[in-house]
Amino acid sequence: MSVHAEADKLRDRVILITGAARGIGASVARDCAAQGATVVLLDKHVPGLESVYDDIIDSGAPAPAIYPLDLKGASVPDYEQLADTLQSQFGRLDGLIHCAAALGQLAPVEHQDTKTWLETLHINLTGAYLLTRACLPLLKQQLGSNLIFTSDAHKHNAYWGAYGISKAAIEALAAQIAEESEAQGKLKVHTVDPGSVQTELFARAFPATDPVNLPKPEQISHHYIDLLCEPDHGQNS
Repeated sequence: MSVHAEADKLRDRVILITGAARGIGASVARDCAAQGATVVLLDKHVPGLESVYDDIIDSGAPAPAIYPLDLKGASVPDYEQLADTLQSQFGRLDGLIHCAAALGQLAPVEHQDTKTWLETLHINLTGAYLLTRACLPLLKQQLGSNLIFTSDAHKHNAYWGAYGISKAAIEALAAQIAEESEAQGKLKVHTVDPGSVQTELFARAFPATDPVNLPKPEQISHHYIDLLCEPDHGQNS
């Protein structure tokens, strides 16, 4: 099913999206809103969030919410406060989509800068874990709720450092949560590898690659939307 096949498939749902100020996260947010969802835009880049907010308002979709947060500096109470805010403002959470990511340093393990390594793991893995942990009680209240992590095929490649390690670990985390949630039958857990896309992260990783033939974020965001629109009896993947 394409995101354009049927409108309003996500009407009345509340979807939290990280990395929503630009790139894939921004495109996923716009598409969720186009399907009728109320999206919560999370990122540290406030001007970008405001731009996506304006795009959604101008489209006539439900008004989104902006939640500025820097995953690098956020701690457990910050995530707990976010979950409390979602509960008080919306009373529900139907989806959490992790699109935020830091590339870190592409270098051999022996040449990795330790500070950069730790920051990259914190943003890509620990931050995603803490946010997910805080939101799981809300997600598990809704039948057919979705938890989606963004992965990367380069996770096992040489020189990909903490970024690659974090993506491998994210897949393990997703598998753990999927198995732990299976008996309850409400939460669906997915990982999405969007492939090579015209994003700032890809440009930094492959500066010599001409992006002209790569898909734009809005051309691949349907992979996330299709998962959100699956019937409630869909299986974890």
